[in-house]
Amino acid sequence: AWADAKKEGKVNRLLVTGCLSHRYRPELEKEIPEVDAWFGTNELPRLLKTMRADYKHELVGERLLTTPAHYAYFKIAEGCDRPCSFCAIPLMRGRHVSVPEEELISRAARLAAGGTKELILIAQDLTYYGLDLYKERRLPELLRKLSDVEGIEWIRLQYAYPAGFPLEVLDVMRERQNICNYLDMPLQHISDIMLKSMRRGSTSQSTTALISEIRTRVPDIALRTTLIAGYPGETQQDFEQMLQWVEDTRFDRLGCFTYSHEENTHAFGLTDNVPEEVKAERVSAIMDVQGRISLEKNEAHVGREMRVLIDRAESAYFVGRTERDSPEVDNEVLIPKTDTTYLRTGDFTRVRITNAEMFDLFAEPIYETVR
Repeated sequence: AWADAKKEGKVNRLLVTGCLSHRYRPELEKEIPEVDAWFGTNELPRLLKTMRADYKHELVGERLLTTPAHYAYFKIAEGCDRPCSFCAIPLMRGRHVSVPEEELISRAARLAAGGTKELILIAQDLTYYGLDLYKERRLPELLRKLSDVEGIEWIRLQYAYPAGFPLEVLDVMRERQNICNYLDMPLQHISDIMLKSMRRGSTSQSTTALISEIRTRVPDIALRTTLIAGYPGETQQDFEQMLQWVEDTRFDRLGCFTYSHEENTHAFGLTDNVPEEVKAERVSAIMDVQGRISLEKNEAHVGREMRVLIDRAESAYFVGRTERDSPEVDNEVLIPKTDTTYLRTGDFTRVRITNAEMFDLFAEPIYETVR
């Protein structure tokens, strides 16, 4: 549409940036000659120069939140150095680049001053943080500094990589009250054959040992993972091993996805030989097991008091989360609205769990709202 607009004289210049232009620039240049210039994901200075703009500094603290004000996705690095065979992120995002600690602390302080209470730390690989800048893994040190930022009440870790995971992170989690006992660590599979082909740098034995160590150091941690079903060469035996492992490990949160054959990845050279219907059946079987586990774990919370952060108000309920839940992907806590219930988005409140479903908890407030 924009190319047509340029042809019609409605647009003077057409500039394109983003993941696709980073990955497929040569092909796109031939396909859409109307575009004047293409830019990758880390070419802001060149983009501004092309626009004849003055690049003085990046106003990272003045970006608009796309989430409710009380929580923010907090990116600590961009890109990835891992060689996972199925993943196209390095092709689109480039190599791992950590954001300097001082910049992150300053950004966190600005967010807190604006009312943000929860930081959800994200990167393509949290585990790698600091290696490029400081020649050592600095996630534990970063967590301590973020934990000291006044006004930040929850810090949540998403997208940690198992190989090389700094166990000191768990010690910091245990020491600091505002670091959630929650860890999202995509493990992808448990079959050694699959892990080797996926180039994950881990084995069934090392994965099992890591999970055991995590739960030993932080006994009440909520552990989330994601898995891939139908990777090239996955046999019924490989899948059944993963299914039994999910049954035995009893993750607190889990997602499972069908393998997608991504162009130019290492796995793209393999034959995508698991039929789509078989992939879907395997995902369904995994999620059936996890659904039962989730219900059992939720039912164990009935009668307990828990601290909840209110995310939104619906017609009949206030909807919130415990520290064991990340927004959009995990469980929610539903608190019925009554004439005597006074809660607002962004409130912390204590509730008593009254009922449980597979992926939801129901609760009544104990009227200790923190504003």
